[in-house]
Amino acid sequence: MSRFEVLILGNSSATPMYGRHPTSQVVNYNEQLFLIDCGEGTQMQLFRYGIRSNRINHIFISHLHGDHYLGLVGLLSSQHLMGRNSSLHLYGPPPLQEILDLQFKYSDTRLRYELIFHPTNPNAAEVILNLPMLRVTSFPLQHRVDCTGFRFDEGERSAPLNLQKVEELSIPAPYLKLLKKGIDYVSADGTVYPASEFTFPPPSSRSYAFCSDTKVWDGYLEAIRDVHLLYHEATFLHDMEDRAVETFHTTAFQAATIAKKVNARQLLLGHYSARYKDLDPFLHEARSVFDNTLLSEQGKWFLV
Repeated sequence: MSRFEVLILGNSSATPMYGRHPTSQVVNYNEQLFLIDCGEGTQMQLFRYGIRSNRINHIFISHLHGDHYLGLVGLLSSQHLMGRNSSLHLYGPPPLQEILDLQFKYSDTRLRYELIFHPTNPNAAEVILNLPMLRVTSFPLQHRVDCTGFRFDEGERSAPLNLQKVEELSIPAPYLKLLKKGIDYVSADGTVYPASEFTFPPPSSRSYAFCSDTKVWDGYLEAIRDVHLLYHEATFLHDMEDRAVETFHTTAFQAATIAKKVNARQLLLGHYSARYKDLDPFLHEARSVFDNTLLSEQGKWFLV
């Protein structure tokens, strides 16, 4: 099976605490690596978990609160110092371009590689990256500053071969890829054999959605509907719902309610407030609403 998984580099909100780092994740789709958010210490976390940062060609920044992007300048600068020469695509709020220009201006840094900036739209969902087998969409969230989430959707997957049928007819190897794409096989005598006779139904395409800082809001529910793995911030437990509303954040109970409402297959909690050392109550609270819930853990890969 092709790889589609998420590595948690950091899962803390606001400040590093109890060994938890600010928000950052790596998405691995068939050995293509994508970085989501880049909180303080991200490049150290990449090194700790064996991820070569020069393999990352696309970085997505949800918003301009420090715990989601203050590691970015350091990471970009390190790529420069390590001799990167391939282009790097950066997606984020429009003011991020000005921040980077100012940082590099006063450090007299001229990147040796091309940094291509793509401003995200805080007001509407947009496809921001379209690769042959993966599409990335940004969608608006509701936070104290402009903020977007990101959804990764896999393209249509190939049908697995029925090897027993293939061997019975001794179909030549060059035709096997065509069968998986639904192209019928024509034998030397002109007989047409439907591709469906030699394949099983293709597996369903997978999807991952990253919901960064937001309060509960109907405006992003359609963007994450039917997602396979949903990461959703859960800064507080529900007894602090008033504080969550005040700071434009979400509780574990609310995140689970959203997962249930949008028919997600699995929920991954994160962005825990520094006031909580023990995270088990987050899991118990969320599972009271949505059983298939996990806690994001640093250094752990989660399958999509």
